[in-house]
Amino acid sequence: MTKGVISRFFNRWLVPVIVLLTGIAINPARGLSAEIRSITLKGSVNPGSAAWFLRELEEANRAGDELLLVELDTPGGLLASLREMVQGVMASKVPVVVYVAPSGAQAASAGALLLLSAHVAAMAPGTETGAAHPVGIGGEAEKESVMNAKIVNDLAAYARSLAQKRGRSPEWAERAVRESIASTASEALEAGVIDTVASRREELLDFLDGRKVETSAGEVTIRTSGVPVTQSRPTFREKVMMTIADPNIAYFLLLLGLAGLYFELTTPGALFPGVAGAIALVLGAWALQLLSVNVTGLLLILLAILFFGLEIFVVSGGALAIAGLVALFIGSVMVFNQPEIGLVINWWVFLPLFLSFSAAVLLLVFMVLRSTRKKALSGMEGLVGETGTVERAIAEGRNGKVFVHGELWDAGSATPIPAGAQVVVTGIEGMKLTVKPNKSEELQ
Repeated sequence: MTKGVISRFFNRWLVPVIVLLTGIAINPARGLSAEIRSITLKGSVNPGSAAWFLRELEEANRAGDELLLVELDTPGGLLASLREMVQGVMASKVPVVVYVAPSGAQAASAGALLLLSAHVAAMAPGTETGAAHPVGIGGEAEKESVMNAKIVNDLAAYARSLAQKRGRSPEWAERAVRESIASTASEALEAGVIDTVASRREELLDFLDGRKVETSAGEVTIRTSGVPVTQSRPTFREKVMMTIADPNIAYFLLLLGLAGLYFELTTPGALFPGVAGAIALVLGAWALQLLSVNVTGLLLILLAILFFGLEIFVVSGGALAIAGLVALFIGSVMVFNQPEIGLVINWWVFLPLFLSFSAAVLLLVFMVLRSTRKKALSGMEGLVGETGTVERAIAEGRNGKVFVHGELWDAGSATPIPAGAQVVVTGIEGMKLTVKPNKSEELQ
């Protein structure tokens, strides 16, 4: 009797508890708190969207999420950003599911290659993918050119390797690059490009439940039944970066920067075109991935220091100081945001400090401007604006004598002025005053 009770207790309670605890111990990150992390990538593939994607992927791996679900709608983008995203997918221990949705969405060009790299690729009805032929910033290069052939061959091999890695059609992947073919959701499924067509997210999650995929950690069984879905959103920094990194805005910034610097060189002293052009040029170079985010941030901070220094020696009316604050803000946001090395900006600390610093700089500039605009109270410059009396008449083309501040000065005027008239000093040329009749005296 006692043995039967012990046996039932062992089989019913103790064994399941041991198995559960063992499972959690073997893979604690995918325990009871696992969730499905979802992000929506809409628009071009650029450094901003790549930064957001990689941060979410890193957090999903750190938290041991069940999977990262990427709802994709993109016309394409920069190859350098795509490669960073694909490398993140390949190194991920958490399954990455790319879902081209909603109906009417596309995964073209770089988006098609990201779709190929996913552990699970899915599309909604009414979507399309493909057309991955490389295009330069200024348009498609000549097909006969050696450089274009190298780029196409390299990208075709890259697409084939991604397809082979995920067990998808390498022939379709190569044709998407070389021939710019595109396929609808049903055509892509039939060609072996994607794993399923799902009308809604819930339908996709049902398909995923229990599916086995190969990640960098080995074979993983996806669980979606009863697992909560958390919709992630980009940070303010990432939103700004995605906006700046849009190819249209990036190219505009690059041209604006060149135009601003050219205008400054041809008309020295204008200041605003030069400082605005310098900032735009650095941001445009980053957006087109000619510069890394760290180098760009450091360059902007150095520009800020340069602008603050020039403000001391150049009369800019505060334009240099304001440009320096803008460059300092953007540069700080870019540089001090590297969680992988522990360099992360705390907005609750940064914003009060930056606003206090900005207020101090602007107050100092205001005080300097106010002091420079004050009328000189001593020296020869102090005579400008003062009134005096003509002691010897000023004739046309001939100087006269004017009594000002207890001294007798030679004076000239554009109009004849009789002796005894009241005049106002308008300028000084050497030891000679330039005067004009005192209108207020005449009105009296």
